[in-house]
Amino acid sequence: MTPLDAPRRPGIDLAAPSDEPAGRTRFGVVGGRGTRLLAGPPRSQGREALADHDRRLPPLDLGWWSPTELRDEIRASGLLGRGGGQFPAATKLDVAAAAAGTPIVVVNATEGEPASRKDKTLLELRPHLVLDGADVVAAAVGAHEVVVYLHRSRGRSTAAVEEAIQQRRLGRPPGVRMRVVDAPGGYVTGETSAVVSFLDGAGALPRRTAVPAAVTGVGHRPTVVNNVETVAHLALVARYGARWFRESGSPQSPGSTLVTLAGAVGVPGAVAETLGPVTIGEILATVGGLDTPPRAVLLGGYAGTWIDGEVAWRTPLERHALRAAGASLGCGLIAVLGHDACGLAETARLLRWLAGQSAGQCGPCFLGLPALSAILDEVVAGTAGRRDLRRICDMAMSVRGRGACGHPTGSVGLLDSAIETFDPELRRHLRRQSCEAAPGKGYFPLPADYRVRA
Repeated sequence: MTPLDAPRRPGIDLAAPSDEPAGRTRFGVVGGRGTRLLAGPPRSQGREALADHDRRLPPLDLGWWSPTELRDEIRASGLLGRGGGQFPAATKLDVAAAAAGTPIVVVNATEGEPASRKDKTLLELRPHLVLDGADVVAAAVGAHEVVVYLHRSRGRSTAAVEEAIQQRRLGRPPGVRMRVVDAPGGYVTGETSAVVSFLDGAGALPRRTAVPAAVTGVGHRPTVVNNVETVAHLALVARYGARWFRESGSPQSPGSTLVTLAGAVGVPGAVAETLGPVTIGEILATVGGLDTPPRAVLLGGYAGTWIDGEVAWRTPLERHALRAAGASLGCGLIAVLGHDACGLAETARLLRWLAGQSAGQCGPCFLGLPALSAILDEVVAGTAGRRDLRRICDMAMSVRGRGACGHPTGSVGLLDSAIETFDPELRRHLRRQSCEAAPGKGYFPLPADYRVRA
């Protein structure tokens, strides 16, 4: 008997958690018809309490599954991690379950991308869905402890999670122990190896290692690290099964996906859930309020990939389709650049910030990124020539693929895509001509404590 055919606990309604027929809804916002992760009360009602959560969704009876059956069902769902790496969720669980020692589960709630809001939205509005998913992970690998790795400076998220944990202690039988750990700030502190390093008391330093955390991580125990959206999906897979999960998304990347809109859109920070075939343009028009294609779109985060606005407008918002186009959905950020901004100037601003996010433990990142940023600043200022462009390309080659983590490579990828996408602006800047667009408009948010390099 396959996981898809396995019998279910009697009395559970396996209908999709929405009032919209399956396959009809392609995308929606918090509380929208047909959504999955965002289903439930509208944003205006705030966080969903445990009693309301339990009334809205079927019981999560993990005693009905053996760990092996649970992992099999997750494998059949085809869920890929929603943190950017697109790693199969079941594979990580299989590795941890087979490793020596008692596993520990970490919900990585850092969401280090300054403009991303999808994980924050789930934590603040659907905290019990996230914690249910953590229970699922723990049951699948035999863990007894869950750590929510979260910046306490994000007050609403922290308050929602801590209140939810307390409600579960009072309203449910004793189960997996859950605690919140105050994660340090910084762009790279949410990288898996940095998470493990911090929880081990060695500081949030990313490092390359041939042994995955699922084999040996915190305290040399198997450590399963998943981001918030991935964990929330697992709470629904365990309730409704793999077949239901695969009714949305695509065969290559099943399930719904959360995206955050940023920049030149009607409501920066708006979060939408995509369930069926949809183009970037459809999302930007319906949720972002755009009538025409923008100048460009940055996909996958600040260390992501620029795409020309016309091309992005007609590109399917699907992970494998984007990969074929040379981009990645990554953390789900869709950052829009308007026609009144200079793409090179915005890239220089982001690269300057990325250069300041180095953990300071390797030369390509600590020295190479600031040097690249300085040259790009000269290009934007109109004080650089074509020889400097060659310097940028040569230096980028020396940085790409090196370092203790993927931060240098991702930052160089941003620069590479900017040079290709904003070629007209680049030519004008290299000829010392004024840019037609307003430079330095600063469409995309940066942390409040960010300071421009002197």
